[in-house]
Amino acid sequence: MHPHIGVDESGKGDFFGPLVVAACYVGPEHLAELEGVKDSKKLTDPIALKLATNIKRVCPHAVISIGPAKYNELYNSFRNLNKLLAWGHARAIENVLEQQPADLVISDQFANPAELKRRLFEKGKTVELQSMVRAEADIAVAAASILARAEFLTRLKRLGEEFGTTLPKGASDLVIKAGVAFVRKEGQEKLGQVAKLHFKTFLNVMELAKL
Repeated sequence: MHPHIGVDESGKGDFFGPLVVAACYVGPEHLAELEGVKDSKKLTDPIALKLATNIKRVCPHAVISIGPAKYNELYNSFRNLNKLLAWGHARAIENVLEQQPADLVISDQFANPAELKRRLFEKGKTVELQSMVRAEADIAVAAASILARAEFLTRLKRLGEEFGTTLPKGASDLVIKAGVAFVRKEGQEKLGQVAKLHFKTFLNVMELAKL
């Protein structure tokens, strides 16, 4: 295999918790120690957390976590989730390139690769950027997806503990119910500390919280 960096994110579709972007460098020398590494969506939470510990030990990596308060601030600035994602991907890639030179980066096809290329700094401008559909089939992207998910899970749990509640994943009816309970207990102004406010879920939560 050709050594390269993979990049992926977690938390993009979750109302509660941060947006996490991770980048991970994988070379032939790492493959033997990355057994079990595959797309994080195909793994249980405990296995993702366990594999993340191993990946961090073995591979050069970077994890960028954008907490809900910062996320809401950045979203208001970018007004576009793909631009925000490109910004996060670029930072993670640059952080790995600081540790480990590479000439190829593979990312999921979340947006126009030109936007990501534009946001890369000097080191990043020299790499070849490949944007793939179902990029998690690539070992480096799969490793990055596990790192991102593990960090998301850890921070979501910590946020819940901070407010003495459980914050569920996703954007389901269970999430709306938890959002309503949170607003009634903590007030609307605190919701931005745990949730992404541009989600349609926010409007559902606010409507039900008034009842």
